[in-house]
Amino acid sequence: MSAALAHRNVLVTGASSGIGWETARQLAELGATVLVHARTGAEAENAVERLVAQGAERAQLRSYAADFTALAEVEALAAAVRRDFSQLHLLVNNVAVMAPERCTLSADGVEMSFQVNFLAGYLLAGRLREPLAAAGDARIVNVSSSLHRTASMNWTDPNRTKKYSRVAACAQSQLALSMAAGAMAPAGSGITSVSLNPGLCDTALLPLYGRVGAPPAEGAAAVVRLCLPEAVLVNGEYYDGGDIAPTAVAVHEERSQRRLVKLADQLAPKAA
Repeated sequence: MSAALAHRNVLVTGASSGIGWETARQLAELGATVLVHARTGAEAENAVERLVAQGAERAQLRSYAADFTALAEVEALAAAVRRDFSQLHLLVNNVAVMAPERCTLSADGVEMSFQVNFLAGYLLAGRLREPLAAAGDARIVNVSSSLHRTASMNWTDPNRTKKYSRVAACAQSQLALSMAAGAMAPAGSGITSVSLNPGLCDTALLPLYGRVGAPPAEGAAAVVRLCLPEAVLVNGEYYDGGDIAPTAVAVHEERSQRRLVKLADQLAPKAA
């Protein structure tokens, strides 16, 4: 086993299946202590058992549960991580769901894919800023997709209640995640935050694209590549294949970025 990430604590959200589980497996192989997040405790424990069966040491795995459709559970997850670890070297915001066929709001009043795919990760990054900053050279890797380039932010109706499309809603959530990457790592924090396209993989989101996908392990390898200490990253950038890639124009528009942060802080004020 390589020790490239020995003595580093890594939180991978959505690690019960797909790219998230494969990312957790590959990070464990590199020696990291992996905080395995899933929607429920049973799913998290099952993921840990499968990682151990694949050769991971149980001592380097910790399970955590939080349903991202409830922001209170995201807060509780952050509190648990802060309690257990004074330093967090990597946060992989990987959780993603397909937008429902009909516009569905969470109990927090936010369109479901916007909350799960973007807002929860933004909130989590904000609430984990202390252990991330304490690590000295921490990274946040946000798993987005090329779908964000087809998106636009509906500023007047971010829940898209008036004219809903599941594809447009999901694309908007990925756009928001890429736009907010830089804001997750404020200047002087010692944190670097980026987003990336892991490629088209055979995961639960594949039906949204209607194509054949690569094995999730390939997408995870793209994620892990950005987690390695030797990878030089530029804060707020979007990566594809290990390189900075073209984005939707809004990703680098300062006015749009400020507007998104203001919206996110209104929806989840404790993220600030």
